[in-house]
Amino acid sequence: MENDLLVRMHNITKKFPGVLANDRVNFELRAGEIHALVGENGAGKTTLMNILYGIYQPDDGEIYIRGRRTVIKSPKEAIKLGIGMVHQHFTLISTLTVAENIILGEPSTRLIAPIKDVENRIRRISESYGLKVNPKARVWELSVGERQKVEIIKTLYRGAEILILDEPTSVLTPMEIVELFRVLRRMVNEEKGVVFITHKLDEVLAIGDRATVLRRGRVVGTVDVSKTCREELAEMMIGRKVVANQYDKKSIVGSTILEIENLCVNDDKGLEAVKNVSLQISKGEILGIAGVAGNGQRELAEAVAGLRRVKHGRIVLDGEEITNIGVKKVIEKGVAYIPEDRISMGIVSDLNIAENIILRKYRYKPYSNNLFLNFKFINSFSAELIDKFNIVTSSINTPVKLLSGGNIQKLILARELSGNPKLIVAVNPTAGLDIGATDYVRRKLIEMRNNGKAILLVSEDLEEVISLSDRIVVMYGGRITGILRPEDVSIEKIGLLMTGGGSEN
Repeated sequence: MENDLLVRMHNITKKFPGVLANDRVNFELRAGEIHALVGENGAGKTTLMNILYGIYQPDDGEIYIRGRRTVIKSPKEAIKLGIGMVHQHFTLISTLTVAENIILGEPSTRLIAPIKDVENRIRRISESYGLKVNPKARVWELSVGERQKVEIIKTLYRGAEILILDEPTSVLTPMEIVELFRVLRRMVNEEKGVVFITHKLDEVLAIGDRATVLRRGRVVGTVDVSKTCREELAEMMIGRKVVANQYDKKSIVGSTILEIENLCVNDDKGLEAVKNVSLQISKGEILGIAGVAGNGQRELAEAVAGLRRVKHGRIVLDGEEITNIGVKKVIEKGVAYIPEDRISMGIVSDLNIAENIILRKYRYKPYSNNLFLNFKFINSFSAELIDKFNIVTSSINTPVKLLSGGNIQKLILARELSGNPKLIVAVNPTAGLDIGATDYVRRKLIEMRNNGKAILLVSEDLEEVISLSDRIVVMYGGRITGILRPEDVSIEKIGLLMTGGGSEN
């Protein structure tokens, strides 16, 4: 009913250079509902919600908040209207504490805020919503998962009645996702409205009341979630039927490629994050690392990739020790790295697509002749990867900062997987990708594994770890708590190991 509408967006159109991001889009959010917004990367989901949050201005169309036509010129105005947004890419200042980030720009906070009162309120919110985080910690000290929690708490702190969540579960464990869903249900029971942007169709079916599907900037349809299914939503998203994920994992394990012996690695605070870890990966094997964010997985991956110094222990690649030899030499030895934070570590945002694709290769033939870049080959190679990885862009010269988060991740994957690495270190490689791109990336990893590559897969997506891995290592508190075969794994069992509730080696 009209008087139940919190938000009505009518004929919203938004153009960027060479891209029609939103094409006469209509979208409504009712009080007391979770409205899932789904679509492939580049479909226009985040752009539409950035318009609602005041980050972008529409080229055409109208926005109504609680029945009143409104022009939202900035996020500050959106917040005043009771709109909150948790972005896929964090908007936190790393040198400030959690509490300082949360009250930054908060109009209800006095000029000199009693910080203990703020911290206590944050603790109450975080405990109430199952998003526990230390309000005194500085953001640079936190894992990606913990930073996501801070973003959610910041929105809850400001009391939003209209909450936009952009891929909020990408760094959460299954237990945390269940808790988040419980929180969202409590919010809609209070007649608040939630826009839930996700590429995970199982989440749409689990939490959504209605779902609007975008494809290439246009609305394909809005459906009642209780009356649809995964297959129908997937077909609406990509315009064709999608075959269920069935990965051909041929068991052809060769010689050992990576050996890690008694590895100890410190985190950014100087505390030991990886504690006496030993493991091996062979040719033709995917070793999955499962665990709650902040339990040493990131530090382990960065040590193998040469990005973090090893305090104690050895890393041996194909019989040759690479401990602490530096990033450049690790790359030259044959290690590809897909980082956890695609924006700060995976790209140079001011460079264009072609320039980012050759970041690892520009020194070598045929990309250059040691003096000059071979632009003809670079442009041809970049165009080929854009097509192969379905990167949505109008040109290889498009600045990477203009791409969606998912397309940035596709670019990183294209660059890292297009060489001939001995070892691929992949950290959350499908985070933020749509169903089609996720399936492609997973099949590419399986293909490379079947072609004899060794893969270290670190992922907070348990379904991904279980479906891709030949063996699964579970980490908690920097230590290995279990080494399992996927066929022996249950969500309950692996969840117990991820929270330190047992040990099985």
